[in-house]
Amino acid sequence: MEIGEINNEVFHEELPSEHEDRLIGFLHRIIHVAVKVLAVLMVFVIIWGIGDVIMVLYKRLMAPPFMFLSISDILETFGAFLAVLIAIEIFLNITLYVRKDVIAIKLVIATGLMAVARKAIVFDFSKHAPEHIFATAAVILALGITYWLISKKPKKERVLSSTM
Repeated sequence: MEIGEINNEVFHEELPSEHEDRLIGFLHRIIHVAVKVLAVLMVFVIIWGIGDVIMVLYKRLMAPPFMFLSISDILETFGAFLAVLIAIEIFLNITLYVRKDVIAIKLVIATGLMAVARKAIVFDFSKHAPEHIFATAAVILALGITYWLISKKPKKERVLSSTM
């Protein structure tokens, strides 16, 4: 991990391609290529997920009774929608990983929060033990508090940004 300054701006590079050890620099470049391949594959997953959402909606709406969705159908549709949104968040995480000017902690926490919230939204409470439900609630609470804390700006920054 490298933290530096260019033109009075702080940057962070997790895997610098320039490294004092040539082998490590070479390996970092290989990982950069791998991350780009993962980004391309994630786009395919997102497109596939959109197709899945369309298919789920079509099957549910065309099944008897025609154009009617039950609560379980709606929850399954929500799950498919949220899976695509999580895939988009993961894509953003992947692309931010190769940038030098971003430390993506907030996005990683938001992705985790969205994934756990998706699970909670589609929970079938009759199939889960209370301990599992409470544990999930605790994870959501912890991620929510973490997200709030890293999103919170100091008072001085809020005043300066609102006057500009």
